[in-house]
Amino acid sequence: MFSVMHNARRVAAVTVASGLFAAGAMALGTPAASASTATSYSFATLDNAHDPTFNQLLGINDHDVIAGYFGSGAAGHPNKGYLLLPDYGQGRYVNENFPGSAQTQVTGLNNSGVTVGFWSSMNNANQVNDNHGFVEFRGHFRTADFPAGSPASPPVDQLLGVNDGGIAAGFYTDANGINHGYEYNIVRNSYKSVTDPQAPGASLTAAAINGAGDVAGFYTNPASGNTDGFLLTSRHHFIDLAVPGAASTTALGVNGRDEVVGVYATAAGAMHGFTWTPEHGFSTVDDPNGAGTTTINGVNDRGQVVGFYVDGAGNTDGFLASPHQP
Repeated sequence: MFSVMHNARRVAAVTVASGLFAAGAMALGTPAASASTATSYSFATLDNAHDPTFNQLLGINDHDVIAGYFGSGAAGHPNKGYLLLPDYGQGRYVNENFPGSAQTQVTGLNNSGVTVGFWSSMNNANQVNDNHGFVEFRGHFRTADFPAGSPASPPVDQLLGVNDGGIAAGFYTDANGINHGYEYNIVRNSYKSVTDPQAPGASLTAAAINGAGDVAGFYTNPASGNTDGFLLTSRHHFIDLAVPGAASTTALGVNGRDEVVGVYATAAGAMHGFTWTPEHGFSTVDDPNGAGTTTINGVNDRGQVVGFYVDGAGNTDGFLASPHQP
């Protein structure tokens, strides 16, 4: 998955700050009527004790290893990346931070020990910081930034997901504030753009990629002007994903069965996690402690999902949700 760092409750310019969406108190609203709950889950809140006030879980692989970070990104409270190993006790958090960085988020991982994310040399009070994508394998880190001709200043480049074939998905922001999705081949150290075939100039973020090469993310729909999710298959079939009645839909993760997960916003400003499958469409999935403040960021091939929510005390908590087996 993915954690794009936004400093608002909508998709906006991205900086290392506080996760895909800055998680503050949000107004509750009625979920979009067409997104129903079809699968039941068991939920567990998982917070690193180094900062119990702010955790976001962003990816989970098929070995039940979870990627995430703690720290809001405010000045003096930098993002610090970690992996969380089963059985998820406090002693199972493994720090992972880009060497010499001021901030790091671990956003995605595969089943072969490769993790991806982004790092920053800054921790500014205004949370406008440089972002650089990275790959890590067995303690070896590599910066991976798309060779943009006209990047934003400071630069914004993030890797958000990686598959077992060593292909990562991410985006960079240009000088005009437009996001450009891409794939990064780790072995070949090469890049390939990811675009909407019908609107190649639209702002687009590639947030996740599965083993088949299908990419999930979000973009500005040129027809409506809304932020919609998408699934771009390896056969170049671009599927628009928009929860009916929602103000915006953001796809953040995808598994090998093309189950897509993410978050949608209501007109009232509430945030609801969702899953989508080609067979059954959309379902709303909210942590019971954070209905109206839930974001789902990652999903593995067993349908386990990870994300975060805002609790009654205003803290941002990571969660794991496991589907009940029939």
